[in-house]
Amino acid sequence: MTKHLVIQTDFGLCDGAVSAMYGVALSVNPTLNIYDLTHEIPQYNIWEGSYRLYQTISYWPEETVFISVVDPGVGTDRLSVVAKTATNQYIVTPNNGTLTHVLENFDIVALREIDETKNRLPNSGESYTFHGRDIYAYTGARLAAGVINFEEVGRELAVADVISLPNPAATGGDGIVKGNIDILDVRFGNLWTNISRTLFVEANVQYGDLLEVTIENNGRTIYKNAMTYGKSFADSRLGEPLLYVNSVDKLGVAINQGSFAQAYDIGTGASWTVTIQKREA
Repeated sequence: MTKHLVIQTDFGLCDGAVSAMYGVALSVNPTLNIYDLTHEIPQYNIWEGSYRLYQTISYWPEETVFISVVDPGVGTDRLSVVAKTATNQYIVTPNNGTLTHVLENFDIVALREIDETKNRLPNSGESYTFHGRDIYAYTGARLAAGVINFEEVGRELAVADVISLPNPAATGGDGIVKGNIDILDVRFGNLWTNISRTLFVEANVQYGDLLEVTIENNGRTIYKNAMTYGKSFADSRLGEPLLYVNSVDKLGVAINQGSFAQAYDIGTGASWTVTIQKREA
């Protein structure tokens, strides 16, 4: 019985790259169920690739095989690996930081290096720039189709060998919570932080409270203003900012029917910090 195969890349859909990966996978087994996570990761943005995996994988069944290709180091000595999660799912990817959020939030219990002498598209050995097709699609499809099992991927590595990007944890105390802007809700321009709802509740914040929000990039203040903590966007007027809990149970910062990210030119990652504290009305 074949498993689900889910693919994410930074390739976009304007050429044949993703289609070629589909073709390789279906050549392994034409009955595979292949799905797209996204192919719109910004070019070379390993951080966003890592987050989109975290955002998605918990909603897929056990045994699902994910392929994630955001690979600015293609052709270098970075390793190609398959990670097995504590929830019994598999991620086929370069070991370049793409596993950061999965490791921190879901745990990785085993890691294997892809043996390219066995798990590489036949007759592709002289190609060094399209590992998404030649190694990841081929290996992921073979794993999902049951042609190989996890042990046959290649030699075992230590979980400690997983490469992680810097990702400081959110903190709270004395009525103040601090965290990072993890990602953008791209289509709507909302900011998704790494501050959990639980940490926020522990700071004794209630719906309707007025809060001061400060956003900095490498220590430089980009935004500082007061906004309301609401259950939904209906708790603010059009064009007003608000804090809310997003779909992964973390705090979001938004403008009602506007793009917060575009309005204030906000980015993501460990250098973008957010501080939230109560403020008297």
